Amino acid sequence: MWTPERHERILALLQQRQRLTTDAFAAELGVSKETIRRDLIELEHSGKLSRVHGGAVPCSAVPEASYAERTALFLPEKRAIAAAAADLIAAGQSCFIDAGSTTHALAQALQSVRDLLIVTNSVDVAISLRGRADLQVHLLGGSMARDVPATYGEATLAEIARYRLDWAISSPTALHPEQGAMDYDWQEAAVARAMMAQAGRTLLLADANKLGGSSRVQVCNSQSIDCLVTDVRADQTLLERLGQAGVKHIIKADLT
Repeated sequence: MWTPERHERILALLQQRQRLTTDAFAAELGVSKETIRRDLIELEHSGKLSRVHGGAVPCSAVPEASYAERTALFLPEKRAIAAAAADLIAAGQSCFIDAGSTTHALAQALQSVRDLLIVTNSVDVAISLRGRADLQVHLLGGSMARDVPATYGEATLAEIARYRLDWAISSPTALHPEQGAMDYDWQEAAVARAMMAQAGRTLLLADANKLGGSSRVQVCNSQSIDCLVTDVRADQTLLERLGQAGVKHIIKADLT
């Protein structure tokens, strides 16, 4: 099937079903997931659809999937990214960690790193790390979100400003070479942005499905990202564009 035909079929499927995963597109069209990801990126750039985590929706239907739905997606990729990111954190360092399913996986991967100070707005992250005598874990105060088990708001931002830590670790909704890191919710973006402003280095965790996409609120530009950890499925051309846009170091985590 030629590319124009595939694009027409993708758009027709979206009109019928409103939301499809990358896996569903690949099965329907009989092509690889990598081919579908490239198609979705091209169609988004031309304004014909909107990529969301794990698939695509028509431009008129952009809401992000619920936290519970996102938690169940791409578990092997998230675990691989978390393991690679944990290797970057040295004993004795301090980290801001924001709320998300991939950062929750990171918290579980940090079990082997000792003597850390963790400051987080994520209830899941705090619970995963509680009880260890060698860790200091501070759960930021603030207003509880309705969907994500995390705190947000002015009180959260004010507490973040009290710290100066080694790392700000965030998992955005999307990462685009020109648009930078993006989040769907402005409160989530505000927390991530505040953490980055108070940290020595910025570490982003984003599986391949988030790369090249867009969302509603910018967290930071590509030049502000010290390290990106993604998975081995990431398109190499897109990673090169991210490097040219200013991302300083990129790691592709192997799923094995």
